[in-house]
Amino acid sequence: MDVCQTKVWTPAAKLLLLLLTNYQLPITHYLLPKIMIPRKRLDIAWSDLFFGIKGCFWQQNREEILNRFKSTKFFDDNNIVCFSVRSGFDLLLQVLALPKGSEILVSAITIRDMTRIIEHHGLVPVPIDLDMQTLSVKTESLESAINENTKAILVAHMFGSRMPLEALLSFAKRHKLLVIEDCAQAYIGYQYKGHPESDVSMFSFGPIKTDTALGGGILRFKERTLLEKVKTRQSGYPIQNRWQFLKRLGKYVILNSLSNPILFGILAAGCRLFGTSHDNLISQALRGFAGSDFFVRIRQQPSYPLLALLERRLKQFDSASIEQRIAVAHTIIELMPNIRLLGEKANNHSYWVFPIQVEQPDNLMRHLWQKGFDATRGASSLYVVKPPAHRHQWRPIEAQETMEKVLYLPVYPGVSVRDLKRLAYIVTHF
Repeated sequence: MDVCQTKVWTPAAKLLLLLLTNYQLPITHYLLPKIMIPRKRLDIAWSDLFFGIKGCFWQQNREEILNRFKSTKFFDDNNIVCFSVRSGFDLLLQVLALPKGSEILVSAITIRDMTRIIEHHGLVPVPIDLDMQTLSVKTESLESAINENTKAILVAHMFGSRMPLEALLSFAKRHKLLVIEDCAQAYIGYQYKGHPESDVSMFSFGPIKTDTALGGGILRFKERTLLEKVKTRQSGYPIQNRWQFLKRLGKYVILNSLSNPILFGILAAGCRLFGTSHDNLISQALRGFAGSDFFVRIRQQPSYPLLALLERRLKQFDSASIEQRIAVAHTIIELMPNIRLLGEKANNHSYWVFPIQVEQPDNLMRHLWQKGFDATRGASSLYVVKPPAHRHQWRPIEAQETMEKVLYLPVYPGVSVRDLKRLAYIVTHF
C-alpha cells in the first residue's frame, strides 16, 4: 500500500515525502546532497592540529625550539625558518637591494604574490616559458630574455615535479646571475633539500603543501654571508601573535573536517542552495595572505606554536606517504592513457596535484561535480606571468595556452581504486 494513503501522514508530511522522492523537483538537489570527493586532502593529522592548539597555551622558549630544528634530517646550519616562503623571499630581496628596474627571470607559472613582491621592490619580473610536458623552463628562452638589467632567476618546480637544473645553473654562472629555487610544490622530505648549486632554495609548509604545518617556510642558502644578513633583518620583525595562529588552527580544524566526502557533499549542496560557488568558497578559505595589508602580514617571525608544529612535522615525516601518492597517480594514469597530464614526461614527479589538459575544462568540471568529484580549474594564486609592457614579445605562449585548458582532478591517497576507476571512466568518456 502507498504510504501516502495512510491516515498517519498529515498533508504537510505527504508533501515533504513527495518532495524527497520526486527527483525531478529541484529541492531534492539540495535536501539530498551527493557524496563528493574533495579536490585535495590536507596533509595533516588530527593529532598534529591538537598539538598545535596545545602549543598556543603552553609555550616554551623560541630559541630552544629553533635549536632543536638542527636535529631534524631536513634542517642544517645553512637554513633559516621564516614565517612563510613569501616572507623569506621578501627578506632576500630586501637584503640584496638590487637597483630599481633590475629584471628577474621567473618561471612562467608561479604564485601571484611572488611577482607582487618582486614589483614591490621596484624590480621587473620577466616570464620564461615552460615545456609543459617536462615542466622545465625552456633554455632557449633564457638565452633570448637576458639583458644588462637581468640580475637573478626565480625558478619554480611545478605540481610536484622537479626539473633538472644543470643547464639553468650553467647559464646563470656564465652570466653571473643569482639562482632562487622555489621548491614549495616539490617537497619530499630530506631526500631533496634543494640543488647544492642554487644560491637559495625555498620550501613551503603552508596549508595545502606536503607535510603542512599551516604556515612556515624554510630557506637554504649556499653562501653563509647572505644567510646571516637575512637572519639579522628577520630578527627585527615582530613575532606572530600566538592567538592569531590559534585562530588559524581553528579554521583548518573545520576545513580538515571537510575531507569527509559526506560533509563536503553537504557543503557543496548548501552552497548551491544559497547560490554560492563552493569552488570559490574553498579557494578563498585556503588563501593565506588575502587583503591590503599583505606586507605587514608577511613581515613577521613565526610564533612558538608554529615553530613547534613545524619541528614536529619535519621529525615525523614519512616518505611512504610520497610513495603512496605516486602509486595512486600511476594507477589513474594507466586508466586514462589518452588524457594529457601536465608534466607527463617530467623527471622525479611526486604528483602533489594532478592537473590534466582538456578541451572543455569548465564543462568537464561541472560534469564531475554532478558525479561527485570536486575537480577544480585551480582558482588559486597560481597564474601565468605577463611580460612587462616594453617586452610584450616574451608572452609565455605554451604556458598560457596550457593553463587555459587545465583541470585539477581529486587524485591522492585515500581515494579508493573503485573511485579512481569511476573518475577515469567519466573523464575519458566525456
